Amino acid sequence: MVLTHVQELDEAGDREAAAAVFASRYVQDPVPRYELGERSISKDAAYQIVHDELLLDSSPRLNLASFVTTWMEPECDKLILEAINKNYADMDEYPVTTELQNRCVNIIARLFNAPVGAGETAVGVGTVGSSEAIMLAGLAFKRRWQNQRKAAGKPFDKPNIVTGANVQVCWEKFARYFEVELKEVKLTEGCYVMDPDKAMEMVDENTICVAAILGSTLTGEFEDVKRLNNLLAAKNKRTGWDTPIHVDAASGGFIAPFLYPELEWDFRLPLVKSINVSGHKYGLVYAGVGWVIWRNKDDLSEELIFHINYLGADQPTFTLNFSKGSSQIIAQYYQFLRLGFEGYRNVMENCMESARTLREGLERTGRFSIISKEKGVPLVAFTFKAADGALAFKLSAGLRRYGWIVPAYTMPAGLEHMTVLRVVVREDFGRPLAERFLSHVRMVLNEMDLAAKPPVPKVTLTIELGPARTADEEASVKVVKSETVPAHRSVSLVTGKTKGVC
Repeated sequence: MVLTHVQELDEAGDREAAAAVFASRYVQDPVPRYELGERSISKDAAYQIVHDELLLDSSPRLNLASFVTTWMEPECDKLILEAINKNYADMDEYPVTTELQNRCVNIIARLFNAPVGAGETAVGVGTVGSSEAIMLAGLAFKRRWQNQRKAAGKPFDKPNIVTGANVQVCWEKFARYFEVELKEVKLTEGCYVMDPDKAMEMVDENTICVAAILGSTLTGEFEDVKRLNNLLAAKNKRTGWDTPIHVDAASGGFIAPFLYPELEWDFRLPLVKSINVSGHKYGLVYAGVGWVIWRNKDDLSEELIFHINYLGADQPTFTLNFSKGSSQIIAQYYQFLRLGFEGYRNVMENCMESARTLREGLERTGRFSIISKEKGVPLVAFTFKAADGALAFKLSAGLRRYGWIVPAYTMPAGLEHMTVLRVVVREDFGRPLAERFLSHVRMVLNEMDLAAKPPVPKVTLTIELGPARTADEEASVKVVKSETVPAHRSVSLVTGKTKGVC
C-alpha cells in the first residue's frame, strides 16, 4: 500500500474540503477531507461525493501498465458480490470456501507438474498476491537453510539470495524486511534477464536459493530455468551444497503451461522447490489473489505453520496476515471451472495475437526498436531508435491525453541509459483497442515532430523609396515601406518602372 502522510490542518481547520455539486442539495457545508465530520450526511450524498471524485481516476481498461486483470464475466462479478462479506480466515465457519481453495491449490500444483505420490506430497496456500507468496517462500528457504547450518555447527547469520537485477520490487522488500542479502546479476545490452552462468559465480554456501523469473516485469521474457537447474546441480555436486531454486512465475505461470507445454521450468526440474503465481494476473481474477506451491511438504518447515482453534476446529495457517476476503479465491475457482485448459489456452493465444498486432504496428512506424521477445508474457517493450531518453516520457505523457496509461522507465543498473516503454496485453485488450492505440501513437508522434521543428525565422525588410517624379508614378507605388515576413517568402517591389524580389 502507498505510504500516506497525515496532513497538518491550519487554524481554520481543513481548508481543502470536498464540495460536490450534486450533493450540495443535501449538504450545505463543505465536507472535510482529512478529519471526521461532525455530522452525518445522507447515503445518497456520500455516494455521489465519492463517485464524483473517482471520475478523475483513469479507466482500468486503458491502463496498459498493469498486468492485473481488469475484466471478468458478469456471472463471476455476481459471485464476488455474494461472497464479499465472508472472511476467509474463518475456515471452520466457511468450509466450502476452504474446500475451493484446496481445489485451486491442487489444480495449480498439477498444472506445474508437482510430483504427487511416491513419498512426495505438494502443499500450497492462497495469498493476497505474489508479493506475499514470495515472502512466504523466502521465509521457508531461510528457515530451511538456517536449520541446516545450525545442525552442521556453521554460522547462519548471513543468508543471501541470488537473482537477476530484473526482479520485481517485492524481492527487494523481502531482502530488506527479513535481513537477507540480495545478490543481483547485472543485465547487459541485449540480455535483459538473469544470465545463469553469471548467477553461478555468485552462489556460495550462504545462498538460501536462486530465484528465477518466468516473465520479467521489464520485458516479459522467460529466464532459462532448465539451464539454471543443470548448472546449479553440477555446482551442488561439486561443492556438497544443497542450493535450491524458486521460480517467480507471477506473470508467466498461467501462460507457459498453455502456450509452451514442452518448456521445462517447473517441478519437472528437481531443484525447483517452490513456485509462486499471481491469480490476479493471467489467472484472470481481479486484484487480491496469489498462490505459492511447494514441491513437498518437507520443503516447508513445520515451525513456520501456526495452528489455531479459537474459531472452531484446528486450523493450520501460513500467512503474513490473517483476515482477508474470500471473493478472489471463489473467483479463481470459477475461472478454473469455467474455462478449463482449452479456455485458458484460447485466452492466452488471443493475448499473444494482440501483442503481435502491436509489435508489427510499432515496427511499421520506423521509430522504435522492440526489445521484448515473442516467446514470453504477451507484452511489447520498446525503445526509441533515436538516442534520446526524453522521447519515451514525452510519448507516455502524450498518450495520457487519449486515456492510455503507458509506463516509461529506465532500465536497472548497467543499462540506465535505456528508457523503455511497455504495453501489457490483457484479455480485455483485443484487436480493435490495439488498432486504436496504434493510431493514437502515430498521432502523438506527429505532434512531437511538429513541436520539435524549430520556429520559422522572421526578417524585417525596410525599403526606402525616393520621391516619385510624377503624380502618375507616385500612384503606381504599391509597396509597404516596412514589413516583417517569414524569411522564405518572396516580396515583390513594384515602382512603376522597376520590379525586384527580396
